[in-house]
Amino acid sequence: MIAPLNDFPSEFERQVTLAFGPGGLLAKSKDFEYRPQQQTMATAVARACQDRTHLIVEAGTGVGKSLAYLVPSIFHALAENRKALVSTHTINLQEQLFYKDIPLVQKLLPTPFKTVLLKGRQNYLCPRRLERAMSHGGELFASREQEEMKRIWEWSHRTSDGTLSDLDPAPDPVVWAQVCSEPHVCTPRTCGMGTECFYQRARKEAESARILVLNHSLFFNFLAGAEGSLEERGYLFHNDFIIFDEAHTLESVAARHLGLEISHGSLRYLLHRLFHPRTQKGIVAALHSGEAMKLVREAEEEADLFFDRMERSLDFKRSKEIRLREPRVEANSLDLPLARLYRNLADAAREIEDEVFKAEVQESARRVEGMRVGLEEFIGQTRKDHVYWVERHEKRDARLTLTAAPIEVASQLRTLLFRPDNTAIMTSATLAVGDGLRYFVNRIGGDDATTLQVDSPFDYARQMRVYIPKKMPEPAARDLYERALEHWIRHFVSMTQGKAFVLFTSYQTMQKVAETLVSFFRSEKITCLVQGGALPRHRMLQKFKEDRDSVLFGTDSFWQGVDVPGEALSNVILTRLPFSVPDHPLTQAKCERIIAQGGDAFREFSLPEALLKFRQGVGRLIRTQQDKGIVVILDNRVLSKPYGKAFLSVLPKCPVEIVE
Repeated sequence: MIAPLNDFPSEFERQVTLAFGPGGLLAKSKDFEYRPQQQTMATAVARACQDRTHLIVEAGTGVGKSLAYLVPSIFHALAENRKALVSTHTINLQEQLFYKDIPLVQKLLPTPFKTVLLKGRQNYLCPRRLERAMSHGGELFASREQEEMKRIWEWSHRTSDGTLSDLDPAPDPVVWAQVCSEPHVCTPRTCGMGTECFYQRARKEAESARILVLNHSLFFNFLAGAEGSLEERGYLFHNDFIIFDEAHTLESVAARHLGLEISHGSLRYLLHRLFHPRTQKGIVAALHSGEAMKLVREAEEEADLFFDRMERSLDFKRSKEIRLREPRVEANSLDLPLARLYRNLADAAREIEDEVFKAEVQESARRVEGMRVGLEEFIGQTRKDHVYWVERHEKRDARLTLTAAPIEVASQLRTLLFRPDNTAIMTSATLAVGDGLRYFVNRIGGDDATTLQVDSPFDYARQMRVYIPKKMPEPAARDLYERALEHWIRHFVSMTQGKAFVLFTSYQTMQKVAETLVSFFRSEKITCLVQGGALPRHRMLQKFKEDRDSVLFGTDSFWQGVDVPGEALSNVILTRLPFSVPDHPLTQAKCERIIAQGGDAFREFSLPEALLKFRQGVGRLIRTQQDKGIVVILDNRVLSKPYGKAFLSVLPKCPVEIVE
């Protein structure tokens, strides 16, 4: 645990502590409110930066953790000529930091500093690729796509940053893929001269910035070299340090990037970029090579056969994910077609004089070879300590995805993030379970990090009340349970006249209950928004905020990272304790490893994971000091099972009413 803050604090720590005091630097802002919890966290961040140590902080909702890490980080970056990387999980928080929190600090400090919002390179237009695509559009695109290309061309002369977020409506993905920045095509050597290339300009700005805001996924892309290495030393740059906000998502993001994923759809997309059989367009059409076109067609035909055979050989009746415990369940009939195509493209590239087109063909060859190698790794199960599974989707053109994921990422993150003589700071409102932060620390390999828990300043006893129906059937009694869900959802939604999130762990249960309650919502003049319908997630959330009497039915993604302050959200109904699906291959593998090591998989994995997600769901309700509302738990196991006490113990200190 962190040493007491008065234990020989340095001058820098005292400076930061004073800045967060009642009469300090931040008090100059009209919206500042002194919070001792925020001051404690800021001082701990200052110590970690100065001592080049690692810090993990749970800061309850309302602490103001963004400023608590930004201010000392910026102070330190300016004083020591270092670069601060701030990584988040959601776009909302990235934009809040970049457009609200950091400008506030800039106004308060006498020393100016530069901040850059860093995006993945495929968000940026590459003018050289665009120019070539325009001149060869007849070979690359069908007529409809050529019209889209003209729209992008016209936009390119108006845009200031050249990123996807500035292009409305969003472009056709097939067309954008031919004009966006790519690692081996858009390089400092080919596109770095002058400031015409939007990505290369952003790259130079990032190198000169003191503060960089990015997301976890992009950070791991950079770390793995997928975005092109910026600097060999430090994390991404020389002498940098990193702060991870929303750190509770870090393990899952890291696992995705450290693993392997190949889908039928992604392979078809790659091959269609080379040559689309319907439109007769694509990169190899520009090569005017009949042999290359033939090889693309052969590879696509074999890909369809390969994935069809795999789908028919597996039993998806009970689950959409099938774990593969043994290698070579399917012969790799794609190896030879992809190898032939790769060699053809690599040979063709050597003969091309046009530098941009040469790079395009070389990059395509690399991707074909990368797909071939990935398939061989998956089928041969060559990655140590990984679990392998096949997932079936409903989409016709992308039915199967092959996934290999590390069973645990702690050992890799220990090496990648918790480096000696550097600083990684991780923070979130929900990191702790019954044993404090130990579970999170073990999952991400942060054994050498200092830990700190800072409570929320909110008055939950006044702001929140929890209701638990006593006679709720257990989820295992499906029909009784679903009828009871319908009854209690009607009851508690009526109490707040809508304004409710109803959070499910099962998509099927959510759909069934929503259909049953249609007439009730209609009679009560309550709009019911159900995830998975016509509206995308962000539009659902926007509509929910605008319609004060609405109800939102959501699954996994609405349990966390959703911020609806004010009266619009006054009721959060948790339909079930959020235990992970026990037969998911990754969950199975994690539990098997714990058991093999003599541990208790339920106590050491399933329960802590459920507690964290439970805390996330409950945390959707109270977002400001003015918020008030209710949380409803429609799962009797919190009262009937021994582990139920663990869930009740992580609730904020507030009234809990057992409903008869």
